[in-house]
Amino acid sequence: MDLKLSDAQPTAEERAAVDALLGAPDSGWDGGARLTARDGHVAFGGHAARDQRHLLLPALHALQSSVGWISEGGLMYVCLRLTVPPADAWGVATFYGLLATMPRPRRVLHICDDIACRMKGAKRIIDRVKPEAGNAHHLPEGDTIELTETAWLSSPCLGLCDQAPAGLATIAGPEPLERLIGALTADEAAGFLKTGSVPARPRPKLPQQGDAGLTLLKRVGTVSPTDIAAYESSGGFAALRRAIEIGAAAVIREVTTSKLMGRGGAAFPTGRKWDAVAGQPEKTRYVICNADESEPGTFKDRVLLEEDPFAIVEAITIAGFAVAAQYGYVYIRGEYPLAIERVENAIARAHASGWLGKRIGGADFDFDIEVRKGAGAYICGEETAIFNSIEGYRGEPRNKPPFPVESGLFRKPTVVNNVETLANIPAIVLEGGAAFAQVGSGDSTGPKLFCLSGAVQRPGVYEVPFGATLRGLLDMAGASPASDTRAILLGGAAGMFVSGDQPDFPLTFEGARAAGVTLGSGVIMVFDKSADIPDMLLRIAAFFRDESCGQCVPCRVGTVRQEEALHRLATKKSRLGTAGELALLAEIGTAMKDASICGLGQTAYSAVESAVKKLNLFETAEPR
Repeated sequence: MDLKLSDAQPTAEERAAVDALLGAPDSGWDGGARLTARDGHVAFGGHAARDQRHLLLPALHALQSSVGWISEGGLMYVCLRLTVPPADAWGVATFYGLLATMPRPRRVLHICDDIACRMKGAKRIIDRVKPEAGNAHHLPEGDTIELTETAWLSSPCLGLCDQAPAGLATIAGPEPLERLIGALTADEAAGFLKTGSVPARPRPKLPQQGDAGLTLLKRVGTVSPTDIAAYESSGGFAALRRAIEIGAAAVIREVTTSKLMGRGGAAFPTGRKWDAVAGQPEKTRYVICNADESEPGTFKDRVLLEEDPFAIVEAITIAGFAVAAQYGYVYIRGEYPLAIERVENAIARAHASGWLGKRIGGADFDFDIEVRKGAGAYICGEETAIFNSIEGYRGEPRNKPPFPVESGLFRKPTVVNNVETLANIPAIVLEGGAAFAQVGSGDSTGPKLFCLSGAVQRPGVYEVPFGATLRGLLDMAGASPASDTRAILLGGAAGMFVSGDQPDFPLTFEGARAAGVTLGSGVIMVFDKSADIPDMLLRIAAFFRDESCGQCVPCRVGTVRQEEALHRLATKKSRLGTAGELALLAEIGTAMKDASICGLGQTAYSAVESAVKKLNLFETAEPR
């Protein structure tokens, strides 16, 4: 590509932020003149761009953290440093919800108004801050927001449903601040916007903290998440030692014997995936820990990353050893600043202690891990969209085949597992796959994490063996009796509603299928009789409409039409009448299910369909 350079210039602050990431330009580098092709034009692309393209998203993050937004001059400087075409870089910058390409104040509060936070009063917080700070989503044309000290933004789920309502405070500058705030009050929100003060409060205890029978959560709240010596004293890295002793093939056999199914929602056999990558002729291989946990109602991976990060680093390294990979990535959603900080610390400490780098454990095994920070795109939780995001492209899913085990990150064989799946690996290696398979029932083996939120007395992450019942888990969390429960959402926004009097069933893959529901990412969100379910459905529809990457027509158009139909039903302003509108909604949903490229569009109608069928939400009305 050959593009005329803009007159916009980066500020010294923007250059410094980018150079801190990429290193100082080569001696004699003159801002792009060395790339000049002819007539003042600059040539972009080619091998240099392909080699450096994967640094694009980190560079955009550096700009955003430095000045609060991505200016034209700053973007052009990134393009010159990476030789990435400006049109490509603009397309990436505008893809992500956390990145701003219009002037924005340095101090911003993201206020979650998603399902759990709506139930807990997020609207009251927004009503309080709106007149004081304005609404950065709906500024009039020409408004000079760059002269305003603060702004607030409504946000999709921030992964703090157990501490709703929630906010994400960000302050750009030389020492940027990003912090999640749970149990946010209107006064605290207003206080941050006025003074920049971030409320401090003790972290909530895990509901089961200290229970002897825990496996995945046994260290949470009891072992320091920043101290590698404390981790080693609690049995840390014993599994990696054992893996190296028994060899890669034996590790894969144990994982296969365990019947460990993926915990991110797809439930694909982990051992089969690892074995497929290990058997590829291509020698360059990758492991990705998918920590882009953005499903509304889901927060289990955040707890593991924040409170037991060394265990995840160890598990990724075992996966790398098993499939003979050389490099691993932890792709963490941008809304999890503490998780990013603690995983980066764990990686650095593991390097210093010889658990990452060259000849790990004295074996002929070299492996490194890098954290990649997402930027606010639910679609990047899809296993092929995450490849594009890491590589520096828009986070759009790829067509399959080829499958990731054959052609994944950088078109090389790649293992992709989510955080909870990997958290099971150390126990499998230490105790054996057969012992792991004895927990649970059928193909649902081992422990399972569930995220309880909404109308429960003790919200939080719960660990139970597969086979525990829905009612039993609700009782653990202090949910109201079935007679006082309006509905339960299983699996998150892409899951399904059941009525409060839904017959009890075991929480297994088989039990969920028999009950006509899905476990999905482990969300169990409870709604009492005061909940406005149609409003929740509208929020779910808005979520999918906003998060659709737009690549395929069924999802891009269908999510919009779905939201419009729900608005007409909720306001009783349909020309078709309720029956006709519901038929149209079903037709839209079927088209999205059958023809969308990826799981986002294929499941965008699931919660809506289940609510319409099981909760009797909309009264029959004649056409207007």
